[in-house]
Amino acid sequence: MPDAPEIGDTGPLDKRGTRRAESARRAPVTGENATAIEAQLRAMRTDAERNIAHARAEFDQANERLKQRTGRDLIVATLIGVAIGAIVVASLIFVKWLFVLFAATAMVLGVLEFSRALQVAGRKVDVVPQLAMGFLLLLSGFFLGPWVHWIALLVAIAVVIVWRLTAQMFADDGRAHIEVIGDVLVASFVQLYVPFLTSLATILLAQPRGEWWVLAFLILAVAADTGAYVSGLTFGRGGRHPMAPRISPKKTWEGFAGACAAALIAGALLAVFMLQVPWWAGLIFGAVVLATATVGDLGESMVKRDLGIKDMSSWLPGHGGVLDRLDSILPSATAALALYYLLAPLGVS
Repeated sequence: MPDAPEIGDTGPLDKRGTRRAESARRAPVTGENATAIEAQLRAMRTDAERNIAHARAEFDQANERLKQRTGRDLIVATLIGVAIGAIVVASLIFVKWLFVLFAATAMVLGVLEFSRALQVAGRKVDVVPQLAMGFLLLLSGFFLGPWVHWIALLVAIAVVIVWRLTAQMFADDGRAHIEVIGDVLVASFVQLYVPFLTSLATILLAQPRGEWWVLAFLILAVAADTGAYVSGLTFGRGGRHPMAPRISPKKTWEGFAGACAAALIAGALLAVFMLQVPWWAGLIFGAVVLATATVGDLGESMVKRDLGIKDMSSWLPGHGGVLDRLDSILPSATAALALYYLLAPLGVS
């Protein structure tokens, strides 16, 4: 016999009825919980947006103060520098010929920047032969060796000169002879300054363990530039002791002292841990690269002052133009190649 219903029961319920009853009892509670959760989520989102906006405002203010003090967007400049540095290091360590492509890209951008600045200043510059001969120099330096490279340099200069004179003959624009001579000298200078100096790095790259020497002189140039920047910003604020006020008023002796310390320390460390030469050879390496980097930096500043421009371009935010970053590196390639022949035989096992 079925069990008798207990007092208060209205009768047996099937499972479906029980679930319907339980759902009916829970429905109002679930709706209230959902409303409370939604309210909490909205409050959390509002607080997060408020905190993000506050943090962003503080970041923008700090970045603006940093811009006013340093004269450039230091955060963007650092990010771009780190990205370029990662590409350079990866190409040098893993696949050497990729660095040739990187150097060729830098050469092309440098020639385009320099040519455009010269053209704005009233000079006639033929970009196509400049780039073609630039590729010839880079490839000959890496694949054919230094002796053939010197022949390639003579050919490159001859081609850009003949091209300019031929183009001037057909132009018939009444250009004065002294201006034509100036255009010829400028054509030669562009080829020597950007493609030739870049090609010296490819010659060094082709040598045994040359990738480490290329990486070392790049690190030295960056270390010197960073040391000068930090030291000059810290101790030479306001240009207390400018190095060359007529050429570059912002460069101070305080900054040069920081560059000197950074270059010598980095040179000694690189000599022992990367180049496998005595530490004192690293001091020589650091001192020579410091000298060439400083001369290159001041030299490009003098060229820009003569052309009446602040930066070669704005292609690299926070840095200016490509040549504004290569000004200290290009002359240092010459020093690095010469020091390789002098110091590499001192290598220790």
